[in-house]
Amino acid sequence: MKSLGQILLELNLVTQEQLDEGIKIQEEKGGLIGEILVKKKLLSEAGLLKALGIQYNMDYHTAISVNELNTEFTEKVPIQYLKKYCMIPLIGRDSKKIAINNPVDFQPLDDLKLQLGLKDAETVLAPKAEILSSINFIYDSSQDSAEQVLQDMNDESGDSIISAIQEAGDLLDDTSDAPIIKLVNVMLSQAVKDKASDIHIEPTQKGLKIRYRLDGILYDMISPQKQIQAALISRIKVMADMNIAEKRLPQDGRIEIRIGDKNIDIRVSTIPTAYGERVVLRLLDKTKIFISVTELGMPDERLGEFNELINAAHGIFLVTGPTGSGKTTTLYAALSQINSTDKNIITIEDPIEYQLEGVGQIQVNPKIDLTFSRGLRSIVRQDPDVILVGEIRDLETAEIAIQSALTGHLVFSTLHTNDAASAVTRLIDMGIEPFLITSSVIAILAQRLVRVICPLCKEAYTPDEQSLLKVGITPEMLKGRSIYRGRGCPACLNTGYSGRTGIFELLIVNESIQNLILKTSDSNAITQKAVENGMVTLRQNGAQKVLKGITTIEEVFRVTYQ
Repeated sequence: MKSLGQILLELNLVTQEQLDEGIKIQEEKGGLIGEILVKKKLLSEAGLLKALGIQYNMDYHTAISVNELNTEFTEKVPIQYLKKYCMIPLIGRDSKKIAINNPVDFQPLDDLKLQLGLKDAETVLAPKAEILSSINFIYDSSQDSAEQVLQDMNDESGDSIISAIQEAGDLLDDTSDAPIIKLVNVMLSQAVKDKASDIHIEPTQKGLKIRYRLDGILYDMISPQKQIQAALISRIKVMADMNIAEKRLPQDGRIEIRIGDKNIDIRVSTIPTAYGERVVLRLLDKTKIFISVTELGMPDERLGEFNELINAAHGIFLVTGPTGSGKTTTLYAALSQINSTDKNIITIEDPIEYQLEGVGQIQVNPKIDLTFSRGLRSIVRQDPDVILVGEIRDLETAEIAIQSALTGHLVFSTLHTNDAASAVTRLIDMGIEPFLITSSVIAILAQRLVRVICPLCKEAYTPDEQSLLKVGITPEMLKGRSIYRGRGCPACLNTGYSGRTGIFELLIVNESIQNLILKTSDSNAITQKAVENGMVTLRQNGAQKVLKGITTIEEVFRVTYQ
């Protein structure tokens, strides 16, 4: 058998100098020559597998097709075993193979063949990422749904299971066979799979209702029996490191879990109600990369103005909208756009939703009196160029933010108001003088999130004239265009929608707006003047997206109705 080094040289995958460097490291520290070369970035993984394929007379698969994956073996082989040795059975109709990443691991491979009765299965090489991704996919596909777990609990003599749960009491005994633990695990993994942002567990007089929030809308998912309520909520509280004995006071906790290749951060909140504790779990996918400004959904002309404003030398840029309207996402997109080595960016947030590389992020902590205002006062002493304040909640925070803007800092923050002009009214109501607003605030962006029509079941239809006028679409605007809606299909869970995008209203505080603010705090008058200056309102921007076939009339009306 030829040596691996010889094959690599023959294939021109490494030079003699690179091979010598790898051999020197091997002599000093030990290890496999191929892995050393890949680790030192002298050789790609694909190149190594190609050479190993020649050395061990094995086929090399650059990718694993979904058609080669089968869930038959998932009950016999633990997922941890396959991940540890990086291999996966590919059991198709016409062929039986096992994809591996390291051909030297003979023993685990032989054990797997014996376990699955695949003695004659062909062994092929595949990239590590492809194998791990396929393992996650196959075990995710084979997992029971929450409904199935509940059905099994009911079928398997429900009363005996419930009494066993009540007798056991030890919820820290984390065995996946325990019905409640299995139900919680499946409930969480299904929520992640369906891309839910929240899980609501709501006790009623006679039962228990579990709902998921998908694309901003709550949907009923499962309704377990009332008897498992205490055990289910206690299990979640144990996972969140909360006091399971305290049921009379609201509590907050946090769970960190890994599902497949995703790291999920879960914020848990409980409140006491008449029929037991109500629990809300907010799911944050930490592995998800936050979006760039070009993906926010702004039209090109608005995006150009937005980019100019976020690159301003100083001033306050406010983003407004109700809870869950994507304000934080927009601000993160802005920060990542302007983030560079020559800028010192510091944020104070509640909570920190995403980690930003090269940005100092502070978590608000009321227990130790680390509030927005106190944190902001300290940030100013850290010589920042850009400051992000998660939310302006009180007069003190607003005053410090304005002073920071007036002393040469660019400040980003959010307010809970219905439209852009109302932010001015809110600040004045807080006690901020109008002249301070005009001299510090450079722009206010109001936004909402609308659901995007599912591309797989999208269909054209003719809406009635009244529906069109509801969102400001006239018959003239409709000429030569079609209006679309989603019919509903399994891919979008029969909702007709898949994903969300933003609609925006950008109020630039120019000279004419400044003069008006000094005279009045009436938001209607400010909006009117801004529209005269060319501002596109939320509903108008929504109508543009309806005409482009991105969203529906009902969606725009739902999020802009006041």
